[in-house]
Order: sequence, then structure tokens, then C-alpha cells
Amino acid sequence: MSIPACDQGKAAKATWESASPAGKRGFYMSYGKRALDLSVSAVGLLVLSPVFLAIAIGIKLTSRGKVFFRQTRIGRQGRPFGIFKFRSMYTGGADDCAITVASDRRITPLGKFLRRCKLDELPQLWNVVCGDMSLVGPRPEVPAYVAHYTSEQRVVLSVRPGITDPSSLAYRDEETILEAASDPEHFYRTRILPDKLARSGDYLQRVTFSSDLRIILETLGSSLF
Repeated sequence: MSIPACDQGKAAKATWESASPAGKRGFYMSYGKRALDLSVSAVGLLVLSPVFLAIAIGIKLTSRGKVFFRQTRIGRQGRPFGIFKFRSMYTGGADDCAITVASDRRITPLGKFLRRCKLDELPQLWNVVCGDMSLVGPRPEVPAYVAHYTSEQRVVLSVRPGITDPSSLAYRDEETILEAASDPEHFYRTRILPDKLARSGDYLQRVTFSSDLRIILETLGSSLF
């Protein structure tokens, strides 16, 4: 599927950049945010390496298949990239499905724990190191959804997508919310996603070091407790 404005060249790039705080070239957005991303993600990968190993062993012992899976998401300037996660579904269970509800039978017992504590997202620290993502920023979506973004919503493509942001905190129990919907995919596309994009757009108007630090701490707190 072709993604509108993904390959529009320098003109599109300039449009995205001028539409967000990234285009204002403040010190934090220009240098500080990337420095924070690299330092925290590098330390996180080192410190959490025993956790990575334990999860990897648990996945291999409890279900067949690879430890990690990659899914195509759309990042900054509309460029596709492969997002990493710990596998949380049985092999052949479409672990890369865009919509999953809390009681989905495809989820492994260990996968339920990983998803509930957001531990399945930890490999995205590598995406941050590689420059595909940021610690804090709009969550990246699959191409099928990005193709239908409005011009206002496409502002989220002006920056690196993040592991967490205000919309992630607001929809901490998204899978439970979707489970109550008669048509989870339609409900997500028409109700949840527009609200997420609005929250992310609002975040982009107020990006500061202190706001990013607060979001990181709130995310850690919600995952742990």
C-alpha cells in the first residue's frame, strides 16, 4: 500500500518540520532530546540485559517460535521501519496484528504478563539507539492507518516516534477497552486513534526536557505498579 506524502522529497520534509516544534530548532529538540535518547536507551539496554535474557529464555521455554518479532511501522518523515518487540503470541497467531484485545487466545500466558507490564516493548530501546525512535514521542502506526491520516494528523510524522507519550498513558488499558467494543478494529480506527493523534499533536506543541522526563517517569510507574 502506498503511503501519501512518504516520498514527497524535500518539500514534504520541510512541511512536516515547519509544522512541529522540531522545525523551530530549539536546543532541546535539536540536540538535547537525541542526547537523552542515546544516553538513557544505552544505559537501559546495559542495565536491563539480565531482564532481556530472562524474558528470552521464558519465551523459548513456554512456546515455539522466535524471541523477537518485527513489524513495519511508519516513522519520521513517513519512512517505514521495523519496530522490535518480544513475541507475545503463539507462532502463527499473527503476532504482528494491528489490533489485539485483552482476552485474545493467540496471546501466550507469558505474553499476557509481558503485555500487561509493557515489557514486550523493551526491545524498542534498540530502535531508539538506531535512531528510528525516541524515548518520548507519538506512537508509530502501521502503514494502513497512516495512509488515512488527515493533514493535521500528519504532524506526528515530523518527529521520531516514541516508546511512550501522553496517549500511551491515557490508553494504558487499551486492550481492555477494545475488548468491550463490538467491532474493535472499527472502534480503534474511528475513536481511539483520532484521540491518540490529538493528544500526540498537543504534546508536540509543548515539548520540553521536563515534560519528557515526567512522561518517562509516569510510564515507568504505570508499568511497575
